[in-house]
Amino acid sequence: MADPTAASAPAAHTASGPSPAVMATYARQNIVFERGAGCWLTATTGEQFLDFGSGVAVNALGHAHPHLVSALTEQAGKLWHTSNLYRVAGQERLAERLCQKTFADKVFFCNSGAEACEGAIKAARRYHYAKGNPERWRIITFQGAFHGRTLTALSAAGNPAYLEGFGEPAAGFDHVAFADLDAARDAITEETAAIMVEPVQGEGGVRILPAEFLAGLRELCDKHGLLLVLDEVQTGVGRTGTFFAYEQAGIVPDLMAIAKGIGGGFPLGAILATNDAASGMVPGTHGSTFGGNPLAMAVANAVLDVVLEDGFLEDVARKSARLRQGLAEIEDEYSDLVAEIRIAGLLTGLKLRDAVKPAQVVAASLAEKLLLVGASDNVVRLLPPLVVSEEEIADGLARLKRALSALRRTST
Repeated sequence: MADPTAASAPAAHTASGPSPAVMATYARQNIVFERGAGCWLTATTGEQFLDFGSGVAVNALGHAHPHLVSALTEQAGKLWHTSNLYRVAGQERLAERLCQKTFADKVFFCNSGAEACEGAIKAARRYHYAKGNPERWRIITFQGAFHGRTLTALSAAGNPAYLEGFGEPAAGFDHVAFADLDAARDAITEETAAIMVEPVQGEGGVRILPAEFLAGLRELCDKHGLLLVLDEVQTGVGRTGTFFAYEQAGIVPDLMAIAKGIGGGFPLGAILATNDAASGMVPGTHGSTFGGNPLAMAVANAVLDVVLEDGFLEDVARKSARLRQGLAEIEDEYSDLVAEIRIAGLLTGLKLRDAVKPAQVVAASLAEKLLLVGASDNVVRLLPPLVVSEEEIADGLARLKRALSALRRTST
């Protein structure tokens, strides 16, 4: 135990590296940012970086968006937290807006994507319990998925690398091959409660599920009395060019987990549900101390003010087309390094050749003051804020080209 009378600790960060007081669960870049504006971040060194990572698809409206700052500042001067023992006006407004713009009838607020996914799992199982079928609790999921870092969410995804060392995985999940409708059909038993899927596997490598596959899952669920659970933590709130990705497949889920972009940088997750799917979630079945607090609600309502403004999502789609064009040129010019481009709106990925690793591209881009994010399946992600300008897209593509050129020189 640290001595509370000891002299003040040294600075939390130095030129040599991060403080050893922070648990080393991340391979962090040795850089500290002190402020941001739009798509740009400024480090303590004064260097400016073009942010095409958006805090892993979180900062949907970039950094220090004036409308979000105003909403948070105003709310901070009024009230921070009361708990869910009382009504929260911001929750009711945000829930009504989400229901108006989606399939949902009910919303539960939490703090993260992992919590949203776990809550959706609970709701799916509880639904069948309340209907008198407690034996129906198993959930079909897909290989390559990522639903969060809690033990149940990790078990739902089934990635052995993430589960190693944490004991037996949570039971109740049946993993099938990515985009294999026959495998999903064959996995259904009398114990199956739901099918859970990401429309686009972000962490899994920007792997996009075809619309016809999602429609096939909806048909399977309808035929067998299952709930269709979508994980739109990374794809939601405009990231793929529509408010939510499921709209592009012409389907309606029963439950949906969201987070990331809905908070615009403030921690927030939510479970969206139809009345029927939410019917088992009665008082005492679920809760969250901080979920839906007034600060988070103020920011999220401000996010919706911007994202649901006329023309905003159409503008995201136009920017996606510009980015697609530039990345296609990069795929041609650097075909020795890049095997494929994968694009769903402004959720984009470069599938690299086997000899190249995402960490190499991320490092080379960092040298060009461009921030990117790695992913599974040997993919590096470009996730610019939805407010990125065409000029910033062109700038980012130019920096990426310089990074790939440098990487090519060092590998030959």
